[in-house]
Amino acid sequence: MTSAPLATRLTAPGGPLFFPVTAYGPGGEVDLDVFRTHVRRGVEAGASAVFACCGTGEFHALTPEEFQACVRAAVEETAGRVPVLAGAGYGTALAVRWARLAEEAGADGLLAMPPYLVLAGQEGLLRHYREVAAATSLPVIVYQRDNAVFTPGSVVELARTEGIVGLKDGLGDLNLMQRVVSAVRTEVPGDFLYFNGLPTAEQTQLAYRALGVTLYSSAVFCFAPEIALAFHRALGSGDEALAHRLLDGFYRPFVELRAQGRGYAVALVKAGVRLRGLDVGEVRPPLQEPAEDHLKQLAEVIERGYALLDGEETR
Repeated sequence: MTSAPLATRLTAPGGPLFFPVTAYGPGGEVDLDVFRTHVRRGVEAGASAVFACCGTGEFHALTPEEFQACVRAAVEETAGRVPVLAGAGYGTALAVRWARLAEEAGADGLLAMPPYLVLAGQEGLLRHYREVAAATSLPVIVYQRDNAVFTPGSVVELARTEGIVGLKDGLGDLNLMQRVVSAVRTEVPGDFLYFNGLPTAEQTQLAYRALGVTLYSSAVFCFAPEIALAFHRALGSGDEALAHRLLDGFYRPFVELRAQGRGYAVALVKAGVRLRGLDVGEVRPPLQEPAEDHLKQLAEVIERGYALLDGEETR
């Protein structure tokens, strides 16, 4: 059932949910010092939670030792100011192992990624997430996307499972999400959490808010926290004019650029962090760096986004 402390901390007024990139040194090794700086700056900028070593943090590319070291570093840098959640994935046995490593590192919760590769039925998926939830005392948010898509009835069963506190949607089927929210509200009254987990979630957040989904992940916060915070505040205050200006002038061009390369949901974000002055290194294979022309376009999009904020200050 819902963990009230974590649910309260995640839904308290604040900034976007921060999914930091994982920093690598010149030789490709994890650079914990730079990672700590990245996390610390994000918390100081106003993040309401840190999701370490998840999709944007290249969970797939980390060894168990690197994963645990990064989660521990994130916990130490936040120093309890905001909750730290960590990714857990692959097959059930490995997901359980990652969950326990995160718990040992001091994480406050888990984001349970889709199982590796297999196309499982609903009962198999439920069994998988129940075992992950039972493996630690940490609250679990289940990530719906790709090969882990749930019926409304299955989400009801997830909400009834001890330790599972929410669903992050990376699918984008609003019809399904409306039915999920309705089913859980009817069958399991309480504080089950929902998150918009689509890439560049700001682009779709106005639609998700209409369903009552107010929490969302923000990859943009990694490299342009002022823009992400301005959009977050606009949503919270009902300033649709500002939200639309940022969508039209920054987020839509960024999303269109992101669509020009495979893996850009991570690689372009990491490039953005470097462009803003923090050398977090390149992505690890099988991801690849953005093309040079795309990097130039990214710099222009970021500059345009900040110019929109400058214009807002003069209004």
